[in-house]
Amino acid sequence: MARRGEELREHILFTAKDVFLETGFERASMDTLAARAATSKRTLYAHFESKDKLFLAVVDLVRELYLDRLRTPGEYAGDDAEAVVLYCGRFLQMLLWEPTLRMCRLGIAEAERLPEASARYYDAIFHSAHQRLADHLGRRLGLPPADCARIAHELIGRTLHPRFLRALFGTEELLTQRPEKETIAADVDLAPIRAAVAALLPSAR
Repeated sequence: MARRGEELREHILFTAKDVFLETGFERASMDTLAARAATSKRTLYAHFESKDKLFLAVVDLVRELYLDRLRTPGEYAGDDAEAVVLYCGRFLQMLLWEPTLRMCRLGIAEAERLPEASARYYDAIFHSAHQRLADHLGRRLGLPPADCARIAHELIGRTLHPRFLRALFGTEELLTQRPEKETIAADVDLAPIRAAVAALLPSAR
């Protein structure tokens, strides 16, 4: 049975996500996207009036998928410090996954031409992760919002450096299999994150 309505729109989005990651934005023509989605270009334009609008919708899809997999710190452990360690480890683990890194590079490449898309991607991948961590610190430790934001900022920064930057510039081996919560410790060195948590969280000292 042919896909219709919302089912077809979702199929187009997932297909477009794969094509954009494989070829980049410029080389992903609407003809190619329609062919890969096994639909007509007319139908494609009926759902998305331009390639730019389709790309923005793909960014929103990626945001939804990413945040659903990242979850919140409290879902990782009952102990506050360990929950933060594992959350930060999961954050880095997911950023080292090849499709996520490719999307980061794609967002950077299109930042001047499509600043809205890049801003949305930054908000999804970095700002939302930071906000979830800061909110958790506020709820669990009762710290003032400014302190929570500062600690979360430092923890995220220490988690990312230097491995994420090396990966972004192609000097770090990426994760090719979709990372799972159960393999955080195998995929990420948690020792530096534990040290950062011990130094920054009052309850972990």
